[in-house]
Amino acid sequence: MIHCSELTKTFRRNGSEVVSLDRVSLEIVAGEFVVVRGPSGSGKTTLLLSIGGMQQPSAGTVTLDGENLYAMSSTERARARADKVGFVFQMFHLVPYLSLLENILLAAPAWPSVEARTRANELLEQFGLAKRATHRPDELSAGERQRLAVARAMLNRPGVLLADEPTGNLDPENAASVIGHFTEFHKAGGTVVLVTHGTAADSVASRVIRLEQGRLAGD
Repeated sequence: MIHCSELTKTFRRNGSEVVSLDRVSLEIVAGEFVVVRGPSGSGKTTLLLSIGGMQQPSAGTVTLDGENLYAMSSTERARARADKVGFVFQMFHLVPYLSLLENILLAAPAWPSVEARTRANELLEQFGLAKRATHRPDELSAGERQRLAVARAMLNRPGVLLADEPTGNLDPENAASVIGHFTEFHKAGGTVVLVTHGTAADSVASRVIRLEQGRLAGD
């Protein structure tokens, strides 16, 4: 499903070149639950963004379902992301002046259809947020906001969920709840790639990958 070959990403910082990813080659099979771990600055987030078509690598290739993401136009790549990939971030990225329902519908590729609205309401029910559909994100706890972010990522029924430290700001109980939703997605046949410093997902992961200084240090 996901294949990275010699993936390299460099940045310019204060006049110097910084290597974030250094020739990373990796294959993730459909239906895997992969945990990516490593110290801060090891390239975990860069890898996740590159896999998801959100950050152009300096060299190397990323293929998703056999399609080279960075050989596409930006419009084609955006369409592939919307159709196949759901993103969950540590800082939620919710719009504060929109309701919970409206925040989920932001993931719809066009003006929300009746089908998209039905799906969004089903997700609110599934994630225990249905009674708060008209509330704003700032009326929720951190755990509820993260559940909302996961629900939004699942609106378009993606085959892949990419998550960057989704439990980093949560207490153990809420972290376990969020991991539980990823686990259910995985059990239904979805592919999960989860960046984390914690170990809460280790018991359900198919693989644990470690990055160090931009290189694959363990798989």
